[in-house]
Formats: sequence, structure tokens, C-alpha cells
Amino acid sequence: MRVAVVTGAARGIGAATVRRLAADGWAVLAVDAAADDPNLPYPLGTKDELAAVAAEAGRMAERASAGEPRIAHRVADVRDPDALAAAVAEAQERWGVLHAAIGAAGAIAGGVPQPELAPATERALIEINLGGVLNLARAALPALLAAPQPRSGRFLAVASAAATRGLPLLAAYCAAKAGVAGLIRALAAELGDSGVTANAVSPGSTDTAMLAESARIYRLAAAEAFADQQPQRRLLRPEEIAAALAFLAGEDSSAVTGAVVPVDGGLAL
Repeated sequence: MRVAVVTGAARGIGAATVRRLAADGWAVLAVDAAADDPNLPYPLGTKDELAAVAAEAGRMAERASAGEPRIAHRVADVRDPDALAAAVAEAQERWGVLHAAIGAAGAIAGGVPQPELAPATERALIEINLGGVLNLARAALPALLAAPQPRSGRFLAVASAAATRGLPLLAAYCAAKAGVAGLIRALAAELGDSGVTANAVSPGSTDTAMLAESARIYRLAAAEAFADQQPQRRLLRPEEIAAALAFLAGEDSSAVTGAVVPVDGGLAL
């Protein structure tokens, strides 16, 4: 049995990743702040959503594990290093080990040129999208490295097509996601031959609440308008991003490290 901590688990890509890992037989601690932020202009995930994801994933895990309890959830803000350290400790206490930490917590805001964005909103974007991954690495990497050799630990993050594309009116978001990509490459170099790898996925336009907020930022009628940006001419499903994360979290991805894998319907072409 492999064990993971997943942040941003109340909805979107994080929730889909919890469900996918559960179906694959993992034990998962699903983590989310589960609260709105006054500096962000749209509703974030809730405690009820987090509990519902954990309950659904728990039913899936029971089918994969003959009834052994393998899914738990915890409210923790990725901006709080102590809260993430406690989440990692809980996963270790429940299941004895940690094999993967997946940073999927994210937020978006913008709609104005960078100098006009409220400083508090800019800080929230940097602290959640980049700081949250840094904090997860600080909490989880020692646990991943504590496993005996031969290790197969995985540190994963969700970057974005915005990590490599300049998107107007989303400067802080682009900066944060570019930071995630740089962090992953640096961590891979630091981890070297430890048996722990560091990778990220870079989604394109994915059908989530964040994309709906992006549509509002750009004054589009609906998120579906983003589909034409991608050669596949459709929005991606969170489950498609989760499938890539599940592969990278598994033992078969041992030769992949320092990669930022585009899962974007061809957007990066």
C-alpha cells in the first residue's frame, strides 16, 4: 500500500487526484483550507466539499482494499507550515510511512494590470500557489527521505500552462506558477540519487472553478470559450490531470524527475 498527502483536495484537480489514488489502492490524507479568503474574489472549497470527496474516495478505496480504511481528510491551509507538518505527521501516524506528497492547492485572481492588483491579493496568489508548494516540500521531503532504501518517494506539484506563457492581467499567477516549475527542477537536482523524485504537471484549460473564475476575469460568457485555445478544441477534465499525477506518483515513474509535464490538450505546441 502506498500513502499520499494531497493538498487542494476539496475540489478540482486535487479532488480528482484523491479519487484516482483511492481507486488505485492508495491510502490518502486529503487536505484543504476549506475556507474562503477575503483577498480572493470567488468562493473557495468548503469543509462539506472536502468531507464529500473523502467519503467518495473512501468508498472507492474500500472496494480496492477489502474494507480497510484508507482515506482521511484534514483542514489545513498550505500557507501554514505547521499545519502541513501536522498533516504529514498524521499520514505517517495513520499508515506508518509517506510515499507521495502532491501539491494541488491553487487560486487565481487578476483582471487588471499588475501595478493595479491589490497587494493583499498578489500576496495571496504567491503564498498559495508557490508558497504552498514550498511549505509542502519543507514538511514532506524529510518524511519521504526517511523511508528505507530502496526509496520510491514522489514530490509532485500542479504548475500551469501559465508557467511558460505570459497571460495578460494574470501576472502574479503566472509568476507563482513559473516559480513552481523552477522549484521542481531545483528539488530534483537536490534529491539526486536519493530515490525521491520531484515532478510537476502543467495543465491547460481544465474544467474547474478556477477556470470559471478565469472566464469572469476575461469577461467571457463561460469557461467553454477557452476550449478553442487548445488544439484538441475542448476543455480538459480534472480526471485527466489526476491520471498523469497518479502515474508520476507511482513506482513506474522512477526515471522521471525534474520534469514539468504538459497535460494541456496541446496548448504548449
